[in-house]
Formats: sequence, C-alpha cells, structure tokens
Amino acid sequence: MQVTQVALWVVVMLVAIALLFDFMNGFHDAANSIATVVSTGVLKPAQAVVFAAFFNFVAIFIFHLSVATTVGKGIVEPGIVDTHVVFGALVGAITWNVITWWYGIPSSSSHALIGGIVGATIAKSGAGALIAGGVLKTVIFIFVSPVLGFLLGSLMMVLVANVFRRTTPARVDRWFRRAQLVSAGAYSLGHGGNDAQKTIGIIWMLLIATGYVSAGADSPPYWVVIACYAAIGIGTMFGGWRIVKTMGQKITKLRPVGGFCAETGGAMTLFLATALGIPVSTTHTITGAIVGVGSTQRASAVRWGVAGNIVWAWIFTIPASAFVAAISYWISLQIF
Repeated sequence: MQVTQVALWVVVMLVAIALLFDFMNGFHDAANSIATVVSTGVLKPAQAVVFAAFFNFVAIFIFHLSVATTVGKGIVEPGIVDTHVVFGALVGAITWNVITWWYGIPSSSSHALIGGIVGATIAKSGAGALIAGGVLKTVIFIFVSPVLGFLLGSLMMVLVANVFRRTTPARVDRWFRRAQLVSAGAYSLGHGGNDAQKTIGIIWMLLIATGYVSAGADSPPYWVVIACYAAIGIGTMFGGWRIVKTMGQKITKLRPVGGFCAETGGAMTLFLATALGIPVSTTHTITGAIVGVGSTQRASAVRWGVAGNIVWAWIFTIPASAFVAAISYWISLQIF
C-alpha cells in the first residue's frame, strides 16, 4: 500500500506519542518494581529505580514477543485500525495514567491501553470490530492476575515461615535483604517483558495499518522493540513516587522476607502470563501479592480500605480510558 507524505508525519507523531505512553508506563509503574525493595530499606530509592530500569531493558533478551502479537493482531479485526484509532487509544491511556498518578492511585497502564484501543475501535466501527477472544482473555486476567499473585505471595510466605521457623529474626532479615535483590530483579524482568510489549504491539498495529509493515509479518521491526524497551526503562528511572508510597507503605507493612515473597509470587505470575501472550496488569499482580503476604500475618495487617480504593480504580480503568479514547478519536478526525 502506498503511504502518502501526510500519512508519514502522522505516523511519526503517533510513534512519538506511543513512546511517550511507554515512558509514562515505566514512570507510572516504577512502584510495581521498586515499592517493596524501597519500603523494606534494602535499596535506596535512587538505587532501586536504576536497578529496576536495568532489568526492565534486559527483558528484551529473555521473552518472546507473544504479548506484542496479542495487542498488535489479537484485539481488533484487520483493516479496522487506522491512525485515528491509534491516536484515540493512546490519548485515552495517557489521560488515565496522568489522573491516577496525580492522585497516587496504583492503576493499570496495560488495561488503560486496552481500554483505549477498545473505546477508539467502538467509536469507529462498533463492538463487532473487536476480536472477542483477545479482549476476553485480557478481561479475565484482570481478576486472575491479582488472585494468582495473592495465592503465590501468601504460599511463598507460609513456606518461608515454615522453613525458617527456628532461625532468629535477625538472621532471617539479613538473608532476605540479599535474597530480595534477586526477587526484585526477577519482578522487574517480568514487568519489562509484559509491559514494554504492549507498546510494541500498538506501534506494530499502526505500522501495519499505514502500510509500513506487511500484515503477514511474524514480528515487528527490531527498532520498535529496542525503542519500547528503552522508553519503559528510562521512565522507570524517573519513578512515580506518589504511587511508590501507596504500594510500599499504605497497603501493609513489609519486611525483607515479605518483600521477597511478594516479588517472587508476582514475578511467577508475570512470567506465566507473558509466556501465554496475555497482557496483564503488573500493578494488579504485585498488589495482590502484597495483600497475600500481609494476610498471612493477620487480617488486620492489611489496610483493606486502601486496597478497596485500588480495586475501584481497577474497575474504572477500562471504561474510563475507553470513554476518553472515543472522544479523542472523534477529535482526531477534525485534526488530520
């Protein structure tokens, strides 16, 4: 398909907006990777963001692009996506991220993007243009990922408590301060592997829609992959400190052993979802794991009111970003 000069500047603009979203994803979700390791005092904040950013980028060498394929080809029917749909999706996702960051609410950048794609697509062609299977598995994992994180985090905590039941608290604390570096690195790998691929997917979708990449291509251009992993890593280095405080201090009080268990349970969940090509919320996952760890101590160790506010943000993420995306789609028709 021949691409016009007008389409070229629009594509360049949209790629830039997508990378801005990816940067904001890392900025917004830095809390997912570093909240536990900072709140337990294992790393200082500046050290933690560099540590997390490094592993966010290293994930490029570990994970297959299954999630990118789901987002790029598995959410919307071929031929429906155009520059206006992509613009609406990105503006809807970015708007929701800014709002939730401002109020320090841990919401899902991933589901904001999916909501944006859904809203812009419906505005253009109705719900029939969506691929039910891709949307359904994403919606299902809104519930599965925090539950799985909860279960794995709490099981890890119970297992560790039994294995080290005759060890002094001081020695346990010392050991898990070191072990938490491993678990935090693993969680950051999972975060980078799942979240960077969502932006790879939407840029791939854009390039297919505008004719720069063949619809039959098995993978996106490698420059897209490198740019997206770099953007999310740089965003993580800047850190969304408002959300770090909520994740690391307000849900439950964590010690190094609890941080290790939460991160390990969360990392296992993300590795599984990424292998299956399912775009999940790293925020939902680590929040579920933190609550799971806290609940093994006693129910009152979890601040359920804070957790409840987070859940409400999860519920509103997709419809809110979809609504903004639909409006943005209509506005874009008047601009380019």
